[in-house]
Amino acid sequence: MTRMMVGTEGTRLVFLRGNSASGKSAIAAGVRERFGRGLALVAQDNLRRIVLREHDRPGGVNIGLIDTVARYSLDAGYHVVLEGILYADRYGQMLQELRADHRGRTHCYYLDVPLEETLARHATKPIAGEVGESQLREWYRPLDLLQGGIETVIDADSTLAHTVDRIMHDTDLATLSAAARTHR
Repeated sequence: MTRMMVGTEGTRLVFLRGNSASGKSAIAAGVRERFGRGLALVAQDNLRRIVLREHDRPGGVNIGLIDTVARYSLDAGYHVVLEGILYADRYGQMLQELRADHRGRTHCYYLDVPLEETLARHATKPIAGEVGESQLREWYRPLDLLQGGIETVIDADSTLAHTVDRIMHDTDLATLSAAARTHR
């Protein structure tokens, strides 16, 4: 199979994975807010639930759409934060191929939040009226890590601010010049 390299040596690709209510969306939004223009936020929930209105299932159409949007954004010169539950058995191959094809640096994070904390956090969200505790328990997968030990595990004790700071520092997004942040 011919590989399709994407992005540039200067683009950053960040995977942010974890169970429901682990803080992925808030962290991704924090990184985007801190960085500014030139960073694309590719959110699994938006593409799967809003754009396609698709259930999360093996072989789902959203897997290819997520891959396409991330690749397109990288090729357009954007840094990309790709966030979602992104179960390893369903999305792992796509994520590994995207990581292998990216010319720049890729950083992978997994938010490890215990089930009881997940349930407490979920209860505060608007979707709590639609998705109950039994559904959340069914979805929950402890340490659903990608193969190869490529993910940095961030535990539930890491605050939102600390986690955003860490990602900004690890990826060097914090130190990119204002000129490099401006999209063409």
